[in-house]
Amino acid sequence: MMLRLSSAVFALIALASVSQGSAFTPSSTSSRVDTALFGNTQSPPPIPMPKAISYGEESRKYRRTVFTHDDWVKHRSPERFVRNLSSIWSSGVYKNLANEVMATTGVATFVVIYNALVGGYTDFSGVAHAAPIQGLLQVGLPLAPFTLSSPSLGLLLVFRTNTSYQRWDEARKNWGMNINHTRDLVRMGTAMYDRQGVPPEKVEKDLKMLSLCTWAFVRAMKRHLSPESEDEEAFKRELYEKLPSAQAEAIIKAAHRPNRALFDLSLAIENLNMHFMRKNEIHKAATIFEDNLGSSERLLTSPVPLFYSRHLARFLSLWLLLIPFALYDPLAGTWNHVGLIPTTAMLSVFLFGIEELAAQMEEPFTILPMQAFCDKIGNWCNEIVSWSPGDNGMEVTIPSAVEEDHVVEEMMVANGSTRPSLRKVLGLKK
Repeated sequence: MMLRLSSAVFALIALASVSQGSAFTPSSTSSRVDTALFGNTQSPPPIPMPKAISYGEESRKYRRTVFTHDDWVKHRSPERFVRNLSSIWSSGVYKNLANEVMATTGVATFVVIYNALVGGYTDFSGVAHAAPIQGLLQVGLPLAPFTLSSPSLGLLLVFRTNTSYQRWDEARKNWGMNINHTRDLVRMGTAMYDRQGVPPEKVEKDLKMLSLCTWAFVRAMKRHLSPESEDEEAFKRELYEKLPSAQAEAIIKAAHRPNRALFDLSLAIENLNMHFMRKNEIHKAATIFEDNLGSSERLLTSPVPLFYSRHLARFLSLWLLLIPFALYDPLAGTWNHVGLIPTTAMLSVFLFGIEELAAQMEEPFTILPMQAFCDKIGNWCNEIVSWSPGDNGMEVTIPSAVEEDHVVEEMMVANGSTRPSLRKVLGLKK
């Protein structure tokens, strides 16, 4: 049997020459890193699109699920096993593996047919027939190398999947922080606004601008993390519909749109009529947006080290391409070893599927429902600024900025400070 090794190697080389071998070639990546996205140009240079978008890439937009209570009931339903098995043929993950599975299954089919031709076969009646082709050796490999290497392959797959999930989890937490702190920021701005002596029209205008600028930042961040071909037109349309035209134009023309939107948000905070110490607290919430943006940019621009992904792809591909040669003898109990074909197909689907899951999660933003997050943030912010102190019958006393200055000065005097008025030092108007 060990003499089969040379024939197996020859068969592998022949297989590598066919076009399907490209299914295992990792997508070529250039060392060129274009920083125009974060530089001083008005727009990033165009990136050539692939000639054809794969099904897996096209289906990513349908994975942006926002669960409700009904979804959770269905998710943990006892029928989920039958439902998941029945939908296996419509799975986007498995459809995206068609080339790889066909290639490995093709190798298994070749091994079965070739060995039947050179080693003999049994017909449907159970009658054994001599080999139609004489003088050639059957192909095969010992199973031991695959048994010894399978734990290492499993560890590589586990680390790859865990790392990709951690990236998805971090991206989701970034957006969770955005949701939390947008509400926090607008809540503080609405509740702490000093309405004494301010016309209601100005209060409404200032708070509405605060809400719009908060929404504009998260919407600009969503566009920043999304493909241009998918979101550019919708982004421009939404900005022109909701923002003043000059503000929308400034954000659209900015080299770094989220930064411009965050700058506008800072100005909207400064325009609120309240004590500067209260404004500082609101600015702290806005600072968190910058941290979330930077964390998300890091995830978008820095994949899992490519040498790790490539090594795993090569290891997994060669392992699955060669496993049919090693499984030929163990599956001798099936008719003419034909059980090798479905066994190889099943192994390929599940092992390639694990790597495919990791690849799909590695870049998390195009599978996160960011548009739904932005819409919810906009709706919630608009609702919060529509409230006003006392509209529920609760008596509220909000100290004016001058009164707060007196309190601070009294605290400073009590601590032995003889400094003049804070507003005089800072040059602030009363």
